[in-house]
Amino acid sequence: MPARRDVDPAELRTAVAATLPWLDDRAPRPGRSELARAVRLSLRTLEQLAPGHTVEVRVPPFSAVQCVSGPRHTRGIPPNVVETDPHTWLSLATGKLGWDRAIRQELIVASGSRADLSWWLPLLRIADPEGRAPEK
Repeated sequence: MPARRDVDPAELRTAVAATLPWLDDRAPRPGRSELARAVRLSLRTLEQLAPGHTVEVRVPPFSAVQCVSGPRHTRGIPPNVVETDPHTWLSLATGKLGWDRAIRQELIVASGSRADLSWWLPLLRIADPEGRAPEK
């Protein structure tokens, strides 16, 4: 299987920017292809920033990646899993939502001792139109 090409940061920014009005509750949910593109590119970016196979990150129905260095998962149910919905994932990826808050509000299912992605989030920062800083 050929290696995936690295995600172009401009391509990621463009894809995620198309979802911002929805993330800010100013527009309806984007089309399936727009949303899938933003989720997949952001997950692939996480995979590049945190290479490994210890944690499986799932954002159904669009994609899942394995990342974070450590013991490699090869069979059965992974011991370290993070799962969330597209809105929560993209909010985390852009810093609109902090990891700790998402955990407290049970917006993420995170199981396993290595299933903490806060070190790598946000993946990109997009200026807030009201000048607010991204959440920690």
